[in-house]
Amino acid sequence: MNRNIYSLLAISLFSIVAMCSCTALDEAPDNRTEIDTADKVSKLLTSAYPLSSPALLCELSSDNLVDDNVVVPATHNSPYAIFHEQAYKWEDIDNSSTGEDDTPYTVWESYYQGIAVANHAIDAMRQMSEDPANDPELAHSWGEAHVLRGYLHFVLVNVFAEAYKDETRSLSDNGIAYVREVENTVNVNYGDPKYRKSVAEVYDLIERDILEGIDLIDDSKYQVPAYHFNRNAANAFAARFYLFKRDYEQALKYANNALGANPQLRNWKAINQNTLEMKVNDYNDEKLACNYLIQSTYSLQWRMHVSSARFVLNTGGNFTDWNGKTWHIPSTLDITIWGSGPNWSSVLPAFRGMVYVNSAGQEYGGWLFRLYEYFEYTDKIAGIGYVHQIYQPFTADETILCRAEAKLYLGDRDGAIKDLELWTGSHGVEDPLTLDKIKTKYNRAKVNNDWVSELYPAEMGFEKVLTGDDLSVLDCILHFRRVETVHEGQRWFDIKRYGIKVIHHYRGANEDEIHTDSLTWNDPRRVLQIPQNVVDAGYPSTDRTRPVKLQDGSSIKVPGVYQPKGNNKK
Repeated sequence: MNRNIYSLLAISLFSIVAMCSCTALDEAPDNRTEIDTADKVSKLLTSAYPLSSPALLCELSSDNLVDDNVVVPATHNSPYAIFHEQAYKWEDIDNSSTGEDDTPYTVWESYYQGIAVANHAIDAMRQMSEDPANDPELAHSWGEAHVLRGYLHFVLVNVFAEAYKDETRSLSDNGIAYVREVENTVNVNYGDPKYRKSVAEVYDLIERDILEGIDLIDDSKYQVPAYHFNRNAANAFAARFYLFKRDYEQALKYANNALGANPQLRNWKAINQNTLEMKVNDYNDEKLACNYLIQSTYSLQWRMHVSSARFVLNTGGNFTDWNGKTWHIPSTLDITIWGSGPNWSSVLPAFRGMVYVNSAGQEYGGWLFRLYEYFEYTDKIAGIGYVHQIYQPFTADETILCRAEAKLYLGDRDGAIKDLELWTGSHGVEDPLTLDKIKTKYNRAKVNNDWVSELYPAEMGFEKVLTGDDLSVLDCILHFRRVETVHEGQRWFDIKRYGIKVIHHYRGANEDEIHTDSLTWNDPRRVLQIPQNVVDAGYPSTDRTRPVKLQDGSSIKVPGVYQPKGNNKK
């Protein structure tokens, strides 16, 4: 059977509805299938928000997780799912079915389906009005559809393509298909330049969608604003987009729009700690001013942390590999949810009583309470249903860190530190944050300072490369964002855009030998492979091989995984 690529880019019920013919009596189909009123457009857009997230894949790819088979030497655990190990090893994920949660396919499918829905909404509004943007009944939905379409492409390009470098270099980096129209033709070649754009072109189109829609969004049109791109969420998205594009003036502008004169950060003291369920419900409360956008997904990420005891947040240590080289493994627990900072010791006050340990025991790692899943029963007697994970793609707490980074690059170091102090204050830290404390904590001269990372901004196209005190403040921002977005995958995007070097140590369930691999700033494995199902349908795959220098000076390309010598345990 020849599957058309569009069905893999975005399987949409609405494209089928659009092609329905009239009945034998020449009667219109059921009018519920016709998107011909502002109310129907609004309801249609609710189905454009994806039910999948790249969070798990991004966490596995990043430096947030360690392999318990390495840091707990007696263990020989299998991964919760086979593709988890492939993601951790930066391999192509080729053995996951379309029905599994958290796979590249489900991310690709869910986000492109959302794009298809947004396009149908836009097309319907064009048919209803000559100027939807200025139509009082449609303007709001016109704005939401464009901002949402831009955001969905933004996630896809940052997962399945290179990070944005600059207007010149990003023109030569393959991006993704940017779909802006309803497609009713079978066997469309979405690898054609008409659709598949360079990274630079994708960013230009995202910006166009943002600017088309952001000023039209009207929160009063939503019953529950936090489940949609409300004004704060849209401005927070614009701030992150321009930060990634390094247009710091615009990033600051939109961050200010979202945060307002008095940023409403999360009130951690108000979270009810009586039960885990109460904590999670309070954190995910759609009425909280800090929760700009809430996304419900199908995900098994919590179960990976709790039940698998393989790839988790855990302590590190030092070990000697097969050839006698000593490796230092940072404690990702300390760097994220259970460690000190520039103006706090031990653990963030906000996280006390909020960190839980793996079901196998504390030795096997921990997780922050907000990762806890919701279970939707379809049959309580049979005990079956759907697993939901709640994410906040945009919050006030993360947006203020975007603003701090923008201020720093604009030369306002004091303003950046002030924003960082607001963040620590909201997390229960009473001590003031000063430049001296930041310089002490993020001292790059200190051996094995796990709170700083190797950055390659010049290689990644940054026009301004920070040094000295400014670099220390940047290290602080990146650390705070790593803490703020743990479990959500945002660390992976910082790794990509700053060229941060990542080292993974791993050992298979049936192995004695420990393997070590590193991901440098120019390693093509930083781009997640296009899902195999989509490649099989004809979409171009991504070249994730890397050149290896030979003794004679020549080079060859090898698959993106390094296997050192050693005997595997049978």
